[in-house]
Amino acid sequence: MTEITNNPEEPCGGCVPASGIVVIDKPRGPSSHQVTAWVGEILGRRVGHAGTLDPQVSGVLVVMFGGAVRLAPVLLSHNKEYVCLMRLHGDAPREAVDRVAEEFAGRIYQRPPKKSAVKRNLRIRKIQEIEVLDMQERLVLFRARCDAGTYIRTLCIHMGYAIGVCAHMQELRRIRSGPFDEATAVSLHELADAAGAARDGDPEPLRRMILSPDAAVADLPKVVIRDTAVDAVCHGAVLAGVGVTAKEGGFGKGETVAIMTERGELVGLGKALVSSSALKPGEPGLVIAPTTVLMQPGTYPRGWKAHAREPRA
Repeated sequence: MTEITNNPEEPCGGCVPASGIVVIDKPRGPSSHQVTAWVGEILGRRVGHAGTLDPQVSGVLVVMFGGAVRLAPVLLSHNKEYVCLMRLHGDAPREAVDRVAEEFAGRIYQRPPKKSAVKRNLRIRKIQEIEVLDMQERLVLFRARCDAGTYIRTLCIHMGYAIGVCAHMQELRRIRSGPFDEATAVSLHELADAAGAARDGDPEPLRRMILSPDAAVADLPKVVIRDTAVDAVCHGAVLAGVGVTAKEGGFGKGETVAIMTERGELVGLGKALVSSSALKPGEPGLVIAPTTVLMQPGTYPRGWKAHAREPRA
């Protein structure tokens, strides 16, 4: 576990761990980059964010610092959930809007908008769920849970075409990104106040706002490894079945798996060399190739042999 000490000479009184995650409730106006920079200034850490929100979009913005930044590919791939206010350009009955919303659940084709930062190649995204929450005249409030990289602005335009009156996105808020939702999020003012309290000797509010990197892999399948295998994995060793004590969740060959200690600490991420059904804890054979290591070598005692050309856990 990361040790946090109280040192008034360090940022926030020394109460910021070396690695962690803060979920910010981004306000409308500033860019995601600017909000992330402010978080870095408040915490005194180099930071990064997962999942850009346009300046006029509010809601859940996941900010990482320290070793947790290496989890960006996982955080960026998380499903997202939004509440959107769509304005129709003409009158339409509620029944027609509900029907079209139901039709857009599932796989859809999208091309990124002209102002987007990515190439405008046609892509396929999945809308896991879409629900019309309310409708008043030409304003439609709906909730959508979707793949990462789904453009809700484009979704509104396409829904308008299908309804037959055209439409545009008027307001958007992200309410969830992977395992992180609005209940987890804090405002910039709350974070700044907590950092000030930490410098004044009360670190608890800030500690509650900083999440362990483990929180980012809550929805990933996991393998639990022996203490004697941890240091080898930290040095990049390919994990063998003899180093595994348990597995949680199903996974296929080639999928990303979280590698955990028996204490529940996140060692890193790995690529499955076999499926979960073929992985037998305690049996020989290579099963997981580390791709991202967060735990520092030496955290656990060395348990692999020095004469081996490449350590295997």
